Amino acid sequence: MGGGRYLAVVGGGGVHLDSNNSSPALAEAHRAPYSGVPMTQMADVTETLRTRLFPFPRPHLLSASDLDRPDVDALLDLADLFLEFGRQSAKSLDLLRGRTLINLFFENSTRTQGSFEIAGKRLGADVVNMAVGASSVAKGETLIDTAATLVAMRPDLLVVRHWGSGAADLLARKVQCAVINAGDGQHEHPTQALLDLLTLRRAFGDDVSSLSVAICGDIQHSRVARSNVALLQAMGCEVRLVGPPTLLPSEAARWGAPVFTDMIEGISGVDVVMMLRLQRERMNGAFVPSTREYFRFWGLDGEKLAHAAPGAKVMHPGPMNRGVEIESSIADDPAVSLISDQVEAGVALRMAVLASLAERMEAGQ
Repeated sequence: MGGGRYLAVVGGGGVHLDSNNSSPALAEAHRAPYSGVPMTQMADVTETLRTRLFPFPRPHLLSASDLDRPDVDALLDLADLFLEFGRQSAKSLDLLRGRTLINLFFENSTRTQGSFEIAGKRLGADVVNMAVGASSVAKGETLIDTAATLVAMRPDLLVVRHWGSGAADLLARKVQCAVINAGDGQHEHPTQALLDLLTLRRAFGDDVSSLSVAICGDIQHSRVARSNVALLQAMGCEVRLVGPPTLLPSEAARWGAPVFTDMIEGISGVDVVMMLRLQRERMNGAFVPSTREYFRFWGLDGEKLAHAAPGAKVMHPGPMNRGVEIESSIADDPAVSLISDQVEAGVALRMAVLASLAERMEAGQ
């Protein structure tokens, strides 16, 4: 596979990104690349952030395929600045002042919902968390009913997670606000893929095109895998899919990524091993003999990781099942684990998405 770097993703058709929709404003914002300028004063960061803002190229963020490469680069440059901003003691901005952000989660979530809530509040938005799964849906309300209710509330930004694939797209056609897909069934989770890419850029440098990524584990049920395959391939990375045959989707061969059922073979020589959560709540039947057997063959431990490239990094979207998908000694090792970096990058990336969508509204687009 050549002498380049390799990233292994273990888990879940040809996937591509649209390369014809980059906006002039976005291209202008990306003209001077940002490469982690160290800044210590809040005024400097805030001023740089304002000059880097650009209108989001589309009215919604529903899929990783909504963005072409210049869009992604500009968004990650902006997120890099927000990450630096988040490390300061004063973290409040007014970029979303007067805007209402609704987190509409039909599935339980801690990381993603909390990340969007913190991102919205740091930008000055009025943030409302709606635990729909425990209220209206339990009383028989349909997604269309929920959309009608939201239209009457007149929010500006709607973050939605739903167990049904395509739910975010349906809501986007029914409401008059920007919709961000925070995970729809087994379809996509675009902000997770973007924050993973931001984490890789900070770990390996701005140009990640020489990386090969192995995505490992429960790919069948993973929206994270689908979004990451699309985004990583669009950025020039080589992607591998690794997992037991029962957890590989039937269409995996059409994703344009080599498929491995042997863990050691699949991650050999890679720069990044991306582990996925074993999503037992989505499984009807016995997909694996037992969690002990799963860890033995497809869980990441030191012995298996030794077959990756020297200096290889490990990722996991969380939440982790320790001793099932990954050994604690690896997950907690700062020399190899990027898992905490992913959490930090999540807030910054979502701030960039929210701020860019708001900027599009300000521009009247």
